[in-house]
Amino acid sequence: MTVGAARERAADALASESVPRVALAHEWLVSYAGSERCVAELLEAFPGATLLTTVFDAAALPPAFAHAQPSALQRLPGATRHHEWLLPLMPLAWRLRRPVRDVDVVVSSSHACAKAVRVEPGIPHLCYCHTPMRYAWDFEAERDRFPAPLRPAARLAMAWFRRWDRATARRVTRFVANSTAVARRIERAFGRSAQVIHPPVRTDFFTPGGEREDTFLYVGRLVGYKRPDLVVDAFAGLPEHRLLVVGDGPARAALQARAPANVSFLRSVDEAELRRLYRAARALVYPVEEDFGIAMAEAQACGTPVVGLAAGGAADIVEPGVTGWLLAEQSVDAVRAGVRRAAAAELDPAEIARRAQRFSSERFRREMRAAVAACVEGRG
Repeated sequence: MTVGAARERAADALASESVPRVALAHEWLVSYAGSERCVAELLEAFPGATLLTTVFDAAALPPAFAHAQPSALQRLPGATRHHEWLLPLMPLAWRLRRPVRDVDVVVSSSHACAKAVRVEPGIPHLCYCHTPMRYAWDFEAERDRFPAPLRPAARLAMAWFRRWDRATARRVTRFVANSTAVARRIERAFGRSAQVIHPPVRTDFFTPGGEREDTFLYVGRLVGYKRPDLVVDAFAGLPEHRLLVVGDGPARAALQARAPANVSFLRSVDEAELRRLYRAARALVYPVEEDFGIAMAEAQACGTPVVGLAAGGAADIVEPGVTGWLLAEQSVDAVRAGVRRAAAAELDPAEIARRAQRFSSERFRREMRAAVAACVEGRG
């Protein structure tokens, strides 16, 4: 079948309002976090889609993922527990898979290697890019992920990965980014433009309610790049305010050891308790440069303002003076000033929640269906 004939057949299927035959490709499926929730919504948007990945842990995922097809890496001992150490083998794992065929379109959900999925000629490939591979394109910021003795070798390996990553980007028909910041990274890394479609937030679950308290909230993994240290240190100079830190990670012990009396910690909570904490918080304090930042959008869906950093996804999420405040820099003084401003201000929780509807799951499914249709029809 020619390229033109394949596109015409797929476009006809979409035009007749039938569901296109879709293959989804995702990096690895070993936990249920932000990118996996995007895949879950894509499975809702495209019922019956084939799901391809490298390694798969069925016990960690909802039943909707049960039909995932892992690669040969699945057979390696400890593959699901130590999947990140398999990164050097993932280009080969995608290369060794047969090209995807007998579908109308391939959609990859990629933050590392999934966009390297091979596709039969004539089948369009839309990449929903969470970010170009951070290990390769921003190695110095990610260097702590690698043991110190391995960093020189890792730096050389990432130079190869940049060339490979740029080469595989040429095979993508259309890019979609999860934020404006990621769209700019795609432009810098690959020389490609990208439409922005924000990730899905369960705005039907994360809703306003309950009594507001005078406690500030931090939610996220306790790792260096998320800068929980800035928030904890800022509250050391704010004895009149309380901070609750929700999350776990390698920095937890050190943070607890230095935390003042007005800072407390919760290791983990279920979604119902997280919603209650969002609803009760005076504000979510999140001075993190994220690709998007789902916690900020969830908090706003509960009517809670955000003190965020004027970088990354927060620039798309936080509307200064309406849904929160943006910090000009990552520093203790800036966080402290932002908290004081949030404590003195009164933003409208109903308006904050209303504006968070632009991140709803239904909106994500609708916009992704339209992007897939445009990809198949050759627009953009």
